[in-house]
Amino acid sequence: MTLHTPRHRALPRVLPRLLGSLLLVAAAGVSTACAVPTASAVAGDAAASVPRPLDQIVPAPAFVRPGGSPYSLTSATRIRVDGSSGEVRGIGEYLAGVLRPSTGYSLPVTGRAGPDGIRLRLGPDDGGLGDEGYTLTSGRGSVTITAHKPAGLFHGVQTLRQLLPAQVESDSRRKGPWKVAGGSITDKPRYAYRGAMLDVSRHFFSVGEVKRYIDQIALYKMNTFHLHLSDDQGWRIAVDSWPRLATYGGSTEVGGGPGGYYTKSQYQEIVRYAASRHLELVPEIDMPGHTNAALASYAELNCDGVAPPLYTGIKVGFSSLCAAKDVTYRFIDDVIRELAALTPGRYIHIGGDEAHSTSHEDYARIMERAQATVGKYGKTVMGWHQLTGAAPVAGAVAQYWGYDKTSAADRQKVADAVKKGTKLVLSPADRVYLDMKYDEQTVLGLKWAGLVEVRRSYDWDPATYLADTPADAVLGVEAPIWAETLTDSDDIDVMAFPRLPGAAELGWSPAETHDWDTYKVRLAALGPRFTALGIDYYRSPQVPWPAEPAAAG
Repeated sequence: MTLHTPRHRALPRVLPRLLGSLLLVAAAGVSTACAVPTASAVAGDAAASVPRPLDQIVPAPAFVRPGGSPYSLTSATRIRVDGSSGEVRGIGEYLAGVLRPSTGYSLPVTGRAGPDGIRLRLGPDDGGLGDEGYTLTSGRGSVTITAHKPAGLFHGVQTLRQLLPAQVESDSRRKGPWKVAGGSITDKPRYAYRGAMLDVSRHFFSVGEVKRYIDQIALYKMNTFHLHLSDDQGWRIAVDSWPRLATYGGSTEVGGGPGGYYTKSQYQEIVRYAASRHLELVPEIDMPGHTNAALASYAELNCDGVAPPLYTGIKVGFSSLCAAKDVTYRFIDDVIRELAALTPGRYIHIGGDEAHSTSHEDYARIMERAQATVGKYGKTVMGWHQLTGAAPVAGAVAQYWGYDKTSAADRQKVADAVKKGTKLVLSPADRVYLDMKYDEQTVLGLKWAGLVEVRRSYDWDPATYLADTPADAVLGVEAPIWAETLTDSDDIDVMAFPRLPGAAELGWSPAETHDWDTYKVRLAALGPRFTALGIDYYRSPQVPWPAEPAAAG
């Protein structure tokens, strides 16, 4: 049965603008975990006069020392960058581009050193910050962000954005004042892999919509963007050696819409944009199942030589590549070769999930050849955790998407693969699949993994989630969003927010900061910021959102 996606929603929404912002009061002193503040909504711009406490951000920082006078952003502020680094200047221009519309200030970016302004500096890694850590120091005359690598500066800039009043994210001029609390932050990630996935196969999303989501996930210090480029309903990347994959296999989507695909130039544009936000792009070509779009495009890929019709429903597990045909492996080689040439990142994701129409013998044969092909073109294999039922190659990464009902046998396969060296990225479906419904009244999304409210999505520990799996086998966390019922950026917004920041915190923040009661208050403070960013989020009753002002009469 064809699913037609409703364009309306019955989810709680927010007003176009919130005039107030959230005032949080935190205890002073050195902290490595968040204190429990009291949240209250303050109408008008007056709330902006009290700086946000340094520890009241998402993800929670590793170490905070509050104290001293706040820094005030003014019309005289300059953004001072290391003159020798083009990447640092680029981060300075990015920050200026964020702050200029709302403040109305010119905020020139300069390579001249000085004691004042917003200062972005690269330095030696004396404090063990690694490639992504940073320090932020705020006082009366300046805010200084220091890092060992540009990625750390970029993450520090995201912290600075959250420390400024929410209306700083507005695309039109606001009153201010623009203050940053005094003190210092020393921060670095818990996990090296912190990602989000966007399914562009079930419904196609434009380059602009993809860039918008990239900007959103970068706000919370994620560093990996996984793009699901092929499935039964659509093939979304041009392949010169197999052109009908895109032109025919990409010509529809769930519900029978027109679909679409990315040219190679457009895909590279997405890759570059992600890199500018310090995100590594991981492309996925799913196999041997989830391949109907490819099978429909080329009859010779089918065991019987007959191409099936294009598919616009949402069932899974009915399609399979043909293990017995040599053309299957030529197809895999061509696709991976062309995709690897376009992708500067380390990984190629080869799927491997829900291959219900593929025998175990055929599955193992196809995945063995596919893994060898990924290695042949200089990339590292990623696959869904069903890959562990075959024979993961050395260095392969399995993405675990199981949930409470996942069988003990499947979990054991994962544990056994880990013992042989396979690393894991955790994406439990009943925690961080962002397309799962919040509750029974949620219009969008599915619920095969259960209902996933905000607390459930946040309240788990990646280090202890899988029994018999050592903590050091976990590379990190990824939050996928599948698009069977999502058709545009508005739909993505209401399902990703407010759960996405929680997934980001699980990947970034120290385990000792993990506490629902403090997190929900920090999350509530993001509500006005979501609104200023144009994110129409789900107002979960589990979160103490600030009261909205009455509508003007």
